[in-house]
Amino acid sequence: MFLTLPTLFTWARIVAIPLIVGVFYLDLAKETQNLFATILFVLMALTDWLDGYLARKLNQTSAFGAFLDPVADKILVCAALLVLLELGRVNALVALVIIGRELAISALREWMAQIGASGSVAVHMVGKLKTTVQMVAIPFLLFDGTLFGLLHTRAWGVWMMYLAVVLTIWSMVYYLKKALPEIRAKAR
Repeated sequence: MFLTLPTLFTWARIVAIPLIVGVFYLDLAKETQNLFATILFVLMALTDWLDGYLARKLNQTSAFGAFLDPVADKILVCAALLVLLELGRVNALVALVIIGRELAISALREWMAQIGASGSVAVHMVGKLKTTVQMVAIPFLLFDGTLFGLLHTRAWGVWMMYLAVVLTIWSMVYYLKKALPEIRAKAR
């Protein structure tokens, strides 16, 4: 359960976080730092898809994997946002909204599980779309250059990050509305 192939990919995401952050403290050219961080982040984002696929394909799904996978994702995204904030590539309000939503929805899911109503806040398509947009925007902002002489990644990354904020708020409202009947019932 702790060391299945899918879970090892999830652990790899967690282990890579200090590497993604640490590359910006190495005595390297800014472009080299950006490239290394981008490559590491993209590889780790791909493991998010791969570990779920392998868990289903190899019939190695587990409660531990279901717990660890979103934790790894959230820590990876939060760490990348903090790096981008430090580098001046993302607005503090953007980082606060995204990180705040992650904390709030994680707490909501934990509480809903405790009262036996976790199904009402199960992952929804808007949450998956939010994650996808974030996982594309972040490497664009980490790279912070021009791809193929055409694509200015910072401009696209900023635009997509604002889209991610809209999706973040939308998904939070969606989950809160789904949980509201249970919240009201427990408040009585």
